[in-house]
Amino acid sequence: MSSKAFILSAIRGIGQKGKPLPELPSFGIEEELESAFRKSIEANKGQVVNQEEFSEWLRANNFPKIVVASTSIPFSATISLPEDPHELDDLNLAILEGQLGVAENGAIWLDDRHLPHRALPFITEHLVIVLLKSRLFPTMHQAYEEIGNQHSGFGLFIAGPSKTADIEQSLVIGAHGAMSLRVILV
Repeated sequence: MSSKAFILSAIRGIGQKGKPLPELPSFGIEEELESAFRKSIEANKGQVVNQEEFSEWLRANNFPKIVVASTSIPFSATISLPEDPHELDDLNLAILEGQLGVAENGAIWLDDRHLPHRALPFITEHLVIVLLKSRLFPTMHQAYEEIGNQHSGFGLFIAGPSKTADIEQSLVIGAHGAMSLRVILV
């Protein structure tokens, strides 16, 4: 018997009883979900807007030859998405559908079933996420319970525009990705 087999056999022979996982306390937030979510997004340097406010923002910015990719039902895509995400280097605005939002920190879950390109939230200049109010959860614990064991090859939480403060302790927005995040609650 090899030393590896001997060690593994000895470990298997210990026969310890399995221990149940500890009960997680029921964390929650005191205020109304939408209000708490809005405060969290704003603290992350994002904005929560309604469809009318978004339309006004879009008109006010008067993007020259705007390039928009939308995977959200309320908004139609103005460009067809290419097969190669490298061709999206001039993407000004991406409008995506979020699957759920977390009130305690403003995180929004996106998974690959709703992302034609994983790079979309990161390579666009401005990111807009459409999220149903009914899909707001108080805490990350509850969000992870909702996500559960869904089969997904890729998923991520986004909680604001890209930012960093590690360069001379100055906050830089849009350092590594989108310069702005707007969440449309419907």
